[in-house]
Amino acid sequence: MRRMRSVKVVATLGPASETYEVIRGLFEAGADVFRLNMSHGDHEEIHKKHRMIRDIEQDLGRPIGILADLQGPKLRCGVFSNGDGEELTAGASFRFDLDKAAGDKTRVCLPHREIFEALEVGSTLLVNDGKIRLNVTECSSDYAACKVEVGGTISDRKGVNVPDVVLPLAALSTKDRADLEFVCDLGVDWLALSFVQRPEDVLEARALAKDRAKLISKIEKPAAVQAFDEILAVSDGIMVARGDLGVELPVSQVPPIQKRLVRRCRHLGKPVIVATQMMESMITAPVPTRAEVSDVAAAIYEGADAVMLSAESAAGDYPIEAVKTMNDVAEEVEIDPTFRQIIEASRSASRDSVADAITVAAREVAETTDIKAICCFTHSGTTAMLAARERPQVPIIALTPLSKTARCMTLVWGLHSVQTSKVGRFKMAVVGAARAARDYGFATEEDKIVVTAGIPFNQPGSTNILRVAPVQEKLIFGNGED
Repeated sequence: MRRMRSVKVVATLGPASETYEVIRGLFEAGADVFRLNMSHGDHEEIHKKHRMIRDIEQDLGRPIGILADLQGPKLRCGVFSNGDGEELTAGASFRFDLDKAAGDKTRVCLPHREIFEALEVGSTLLVNDGKIRLNVTECSSDYAACKVEVGGTISDRKGVNVPDVVLPLAALSTKDRADLEFVCDLGVDWLALSFVQRPEDVLEARALAKDRAKLISKIEKPAAVQAFDEILAVSDGIMVARGDLGVELPVSQVPPIQKRLVRRCRHLGKPVIVATQMMESMITAPVPTRAEVSDVAAAIYEGADAVMLSAESAAGDYPIEAVKTMNDVAEEVEIDPTFRQIIEASRSASRDSVADAITVAAREVAETTDIKAICCFTHSGTTAMLAARERPQVPIIALTPLSKTARCMTLVWGLHSVQTSKVGRFKMAVVGAARAARDYGFATEEDKIVVTAGIPFNQPGSTNILRVAPVQEKLIFGNGED
């Protein structure tokens, strides 16, 4: 199976997408990576979804990435006796407290004592990404009585933001540490860290992960925006989480922040995901709004590695349709000549290493001659990511003997991951690249490809060779090279 686009699609799994049939349908519709939201579902449910994804991967013969999103120090309310939640009306009274009993229209549990200790009369509480606004009228160390200023539906475990109060929260909660260990042992490919504020938060998680998963820092706090370069330096990737970011900051600031962060990630060749409310109307409608389509398109024009669906695929009525729509929008954008103009005008990359020079040369050769694909042999994935940073006009085939690397690369712009057997000679690497190009429809025997690799093989960071090679195998074997 080959995607006809370069940007990747991340789909969140949830109650609407928890069967083998639906998850497979999501993959076939265009999902490249599946997000497991650790804020919802116990370990048994997460394990079940993980197993089904790996079964689909085995059945279809294609690597599939799995991203586990840790809850982080996100403030969430408790559950309600009414499964559908309660409707809060403007002017009504509502109370948050530490009582774990199910909530009703007058109160709900907020299991975070630290928030009550920091609140003051007049403080603002925002619920469900800022859709509900409450003002604190009375508070103590174990409750906050509020007046509803802007009403709406409040339901189980909705997020609570306190924009005008600084809360002393640890980067990883006890739950996060347990979840991290569980999903790393399970075998996820990426870990998303919520509410990162400083590079030390990432380093703490990295020490716990012990190279079992790559780390994505979610940028959703003003402090993270301010310390972005330092956070990016110690992260493997970035998620622009616009929901909480747009609550914590004026919404007018979010678009320029998004563009700036995407460009910085592209410059360093680290994958960046644009997320939250991309096609939110498709939770209940079979088609998105024109504004949502334009939003998705804008992220693709910026050169983001991936766009993400949240509730649309996790809890919506049309999960497969949402993925297909996002896939269709991506395909249309990428055939637009303006897309290529924007991508090339915004290309900026360092040239500090042999691997940098090789990947730049590969792109230039591919774009100035009749080359059908760039084929990168990679151990850690770094070389393939550098090739993706160049955003070439031709497809990139990333070949690796490691299933973990193949799965991780499914998140990266333009990479078609192929797991191969280990090779010890460059000629056999060229043969493997030619076969992959033919098998997946990137080239015919009449075409040529560019192959990059490192000698000696199977050593991370050793990319040092580039060859323009024929796809026809007898021509490869007939030239007398090793």
